[in-house]
Amino acid sequence: MVNDAAERPIRSGSGLRWREGLSRLAPFLGLIAIFVLFAAIGPESFRSARNLETIARQTAIVGMAALGMTLVILTGGIDLAVGSVVALGTVVIAIVLRRADAANLHWMAAAAAGAALAACAGCGWLSGWLITRLRVVPFIVTLGMMLVVRGAAKGLSHEQKIDAPETWLNDLLASLAADQRWMLVPPGVWLLLVLAVGMTLVLSYSRLGRHALAVGSNEQTARLCGVPVNRVKMWVYAMGGFFGGLAGVLQFSRLTVGDPTVAVGLELDVIAAVVIGGGSLAGGEGSIKGSLVGALIMSVIRSGCSQMGLSNWVQEIITGMIIITAVALDRFRHR
Repeated sequence: MVNDAAERPIRSGSGLRWREGLSRLAPFLGLIAIFVLFAAIGPESFRSARNLETIARQTAIVGMAALGMTLVILTGGIDLAVGSVVALGTVVIAIVLRRADAANLHWMAAAAAGAALAACAGCGWLSGWLITRLRVVPFIVTLGMMLVVRGAAKGLSHEQKIDAPETWLNDLLASLAADQRWMLVPPGVWLLLVLAVGMTLVLSYSRLGRHALAVGSNEQTARLCGVPVNRVKMWVYAMGGFFGGLAGVLQFSRLTVGDPTVAVGLELDVIAAVVIGGGSLAGGEGSIKGSLVGALIMSVIRSGCSQMGLSNWVQEIITGMIIITAVALDRFRHR
């Protein structure tokens, strides 16, 4: 009896760790299962190197915005304005490039990207300021900001696409030429991976990462422990806007124009990527690698459905079912 009593807590702890490990691996296992399924039933072109590159390019925009959204959701918030922020980023880049001289085009491309990042980070900071100062729930504030930023993008562009001269920004997500195959994926994808590693380190080892986790786990307790909750939220939403701006830079690379109507509904894909990757809408849970896996899952589904000739409505149904399942599993784990 003594031995049984002594071993029971150990078994219980081992079982808990096993379940936690399985929960963390679930998104990755789901990605493998979905890819194997489409590789088995889909055409041979699905497994080709060209299609894998296309999947990586399609994932880059959602994945980049998901880096910031992970931080936001980790604090228990949400940002519905990210799609509009991406559109604003493309418009700002195009406006700056159109005013550039041909001799300084290389440097003006960097200035255009910087202007877009500053504008988008400012939008995120404004959302955080309104949430903390007016004490309005993030859903309402960012819903309003979604319309404000989209309207600003349309006003700046006079409700039309803005053509821009070709620069190195166009190559960030362009298909690789024959002499660039050694890169495996376009530069924009490598940029996403580098920033993902950086954000993982931020969440794991920085004060901002620890404070964001504390705010999302229990805001009142975090406040009593001396965490500057309002400052943390403003930083988090500003970073969400910054990564939305980077997603806008990648979106501009794909479009090569400034388009105020682009990325409508992108915020749902970004939020879904975080949730599918193990993030909790209640806050306190989420990871960068999980969010990237979630973005990959949606890209693989869309690519597989397209390769098999399935309609868009089938893709939307499948993606919606996966999102509902992911949220249901999250609630089940909490219970």
